[in-house]
Amino acid sequence: MDNLEKQIIDLIIEITDEEDVAEERDIDLFEEDILDSMAAIELLVAIKDNFGVTIAPTELEREEMNTTNKIIARVRERM
Repeated sequence: MDNLEKQIIDLIIEITDEEDVAEERDIDLFEEDILDSMAAIELLVAIKDNFGVTIAPTELEREEMNTTNKIIARVRERM
């Protein structure tokens, strides 16, 4: 796991209060009620603040950012 992955995972844990997202990186965060729309917005703001990467909530389908691994991939693509 590189530094970017660790930082994003730490952000997700901080926002969701769910440690499992670090180990189970392909579970659907919305289906498992780990992430809701408000927490998703909070995460996007934190990503912008921490990495300078802007992802508008309307820019991607939920399925494109519904797992920890997909969130990491989207941030990496935009850096």
